[in-house]
Amino acid sequence: MNPYQCLPPRAFWRTAVADKPALTIDQLWTPQFEIGNKDAIVTAGSCFAQHIGRALVERGMNWLDAEPAPAELPAADWKSHNYGVFSFRTGNLYTPAMLCQWLEWALGVSLPPDETWAHDGRFFDPFRPAVEPEGFASEDALFASREATLDAIRTALRQAKVFVFTLGLTEAWQNRQTGLVYPVCPGTVRGTFDPLLHKFCNFGFMDTYGEMVRALELMRSINPQLRLLLTVSPVPLTATATGEHVLSATTYSKSVLRAVAGQLCEDLHDVDYFPSYEIITGTPFKGAFYQPNQREVTPECVAFVMQQFFAGLDAVQPVQKPASVPSTCVSSEELVCEDAVLDYYA
Repeated sequence: MNPYQCLPPRAFWRTAVADKPALTIDQLWTPQFEIGNKDAIVTAGSCFAQHIGRALVERGMNWLDAEPAPAELPAADWKSHNYGVFSFRTGNLYTPAMLCQWLEWALGVSLPPDETWAHDGRFFDPFRPAVEPEGFASEDALFASREATLDAIRTALRQAKVFVFTLGLTEAWQNRQTGLVYPVCPGTVRGTFDPLLHKFCNFGFMDTYGEMVRALELMRSINPQLRLLLTVSPVPLTATATGEHVLSATTYSKSVLRAVAGQLCEDLHDVDYFPSYEIITGTPFKGAFYQPNQREVTPECVAFVMQQFFAGLDAVQPVQKPASVPSTCVSSEELVCEDAVLDYYA
């Protein structure tokens, strides 16, 4: 006898992968905790998290929109103003460091910064520069809007049963004086780049792990029973500031994020990982899940990934499906991804 003799077929490459047509590969996720239809689920992080939120809604599950659009804003403008994109209106949170910043501001651990960017008489929030496409009329309006988002974060944390966070990047830009992290490099979406004020950083394993542990501690300080579900975005870097080839830089970034997610699952209770990254980038699929630009994923990809997600949930505890389930085939071009602006500089 040896330990391999009793393993199921899914544990062996030949029986789980090589002998199967790619689209019939299954049992890719065994959830570590149940997620019921009525459990409030919060989504945040990189742009790929938007697919999960939409799919949860289509499935009839309880995706929590803690900061809904105001009644006077036309529905056609919701997405461009970042309403209904994530559970609160922070824009993309590409790194755990950004998540920690917002949590500390929301929970009163640190004061929100007073930094703003002005352009043509309008004001932009450096820490969510794309949420108001035309900017705010005044700094007071900007700060009031930010406070509404901080309140939404507090509301979401109190109500949530599950927090889904998609790890997106390790590369970021910081303010040299405050140490705060921006979602995109100043001078790209908005603002002005100043090499004396702004510096590049590329978070490694220890930094990323530590920030994620800190983020979970902050979230559980207001909701001790909160469970964390991690994913890693399969979307490559739009551009890298490391000096490396963007392919190598992407491999490094995603490897760090995947390793951090795995270690967190080993070390902490009620933390799980859903392998959307492996499903999309895995060799059995031969890159077929990507658009011709080899960066954005196809609608068919999203449908297959979410099929695996709900199959895992159903295997743990079957959840009732709505009578009519709309398609989850959403093109990546429809996602709100602030870092995509970097492609302009290619």
